Amino acid sequence: MIPSSTLALTGIVHEELKRHLFPGDGLEAAALLVCTRTPGPRLRLLVRDVILVPHSDCRRERDSITWPGTYIEAAIDRAESEGLSIFFLHSHPGGLFAFSEADDLSDQRVLPGLFQACGDLHGTAIMTVDGAIRARLYGPNFRSLPVELVTVASHDLSYWWESDARALGASPRPMAFTSQMSKELVGLTATVIGVSGTGSIAAEQLARLGFGRVYLIDFDRIELRNLNRILNATRKDATASRLKVEMFAEAIAAHRGDGVAQPVAESLLTREAVLAASQSDVLFSSVDTLEARQIADLIAAAFLIPLFDVGVTIPVRKAGTKAIAIADVCGRVDYVQPGRSTLADRKVYTPEGLRAEYLRKVAPDAHRQELEAGYFKGAIEEAPAVITLNMRAAAACVNEFVARAYPFRIESNELYARSTFSLAACEEEFTAEKTFHVAANPTLGRGASEPLLGLPALGVRLNNTAAAA
Repeated sequence: MIPSSTLALTGIVHEELKRHLFPGDGLEAAALLVCTRTPGPRLRLLVRDVILVPHSDCRRERDSITWPGTYIEAAIDRAESEGLSIFFLHSHPGGLFAFSEADDLSDQRVLPGLFQACGDLHGTAIMTVDGAIRARLYGPNFRSLPVELVTVASHDLSYWWESDARALGASPRPMAFTSQMSKELVGLTATVIGVSGTGSIAAEQLARLGFGRVYLIDFDRIELRNLNRILNATRKDATASRLKVEMFAEAIAAHRGDGVAQPVAESLLTREAVLAASQSDVLFSSVDTLEARQIADLIAAAFLIPLFDVGVTIPVRKAGTKAIAIADVCGRVDYVQPGRSTLADRKVYTPEGLRAEYLRKVAPDAHRQELEAGYFKGAIEEAPAVITLNMRAAAACVNEFVARAYPFRIESNELYARSTFSLAACEEEFTAEKTFHVAANPTLGRGASEPLLGLPALGVRLNNTAAAA
């Protein structure tokens, strides 16, 4: 069942909190989290700001802590103007993965003043020495409700479930490729942006792995020329010019039942598509424009969602005076974790590339546009027979998610921020996260602030006429 409440942290914030809360002396420590939210209906609280309470300002014991109210006032100052949520977080160095009676009494004493100052939803949380977090929410009535899922998007993807905590404490992660992995995935939501060649194959894998909900975002329709590479598509679908997402949602329902697949027949640069993607726990992008990749990048940052971006290409070269030949057969998978390097940082798209793409749109040279937008870079191919390449890339993309959520690699996942392969050279290369320069990211943790993603075109009064995904 999809959790109704989630607390999401970036890996950088989680690492900072863990260092502060467990300095090695066995005493409790504290911090405050200032959180934005995703738009409804799902409540995802996004940690945007952290206030570390200095150890020297606290009275710290092995099983209790008190600190000055000035730090709460600082959190209120940051939260008040936007009505943000505040979480009080402290450590349990003794390992208790539950709220103690002392925690309950402290909440009842401190929270009323917080609600008088700002907001309509706040919470408290505890962390154990292994980094596991358990959280709960309070409304103005001061009744607590558990946060059903806490997520951290770092080099690994971590999930702590309230249901597991009640029964077992902080449970060990399921093993990759097992039924226990599939059992956990039922509680997670994935979004696939672009449901064509590679995207349809990725979506098929995600649905069959067991994701509880899969949003499918694509505005395009099925044509005869792409039946050779879109899974589940038929001649009947092409003749009827069916929407790709509707066809694919129907196919998923045939083996998973109703409600798993959620078709979104919109361009990615529409409010409807962005709102749908914001409900996700993980994003998969397989698009054919730089503009769509930019929007996927912004969605991942704004809503603290890990992003897996995949692309394939077949460069060609001249072979004699008239003939052409294949120069390479390439694929790329980028794993983007919020707070670290983005697709922009990695030059997957650039201002120059976005501008050139825009100019082709508004003043198109049909031959050149088709030449540059297809699988073959430097040649026109109406119905490329590339499903084997799509399969290879889509499997690499989804396996990258599995490796992050259910680690099985011998080396650290930090070394695999980007994977590229060349079928022509029979080579595969990997790039570490630390290789990429990280620029300031004003979109990070923006949440539901209007306009969405900081783009005026996505404001509440939207004219949905923008770019294709």
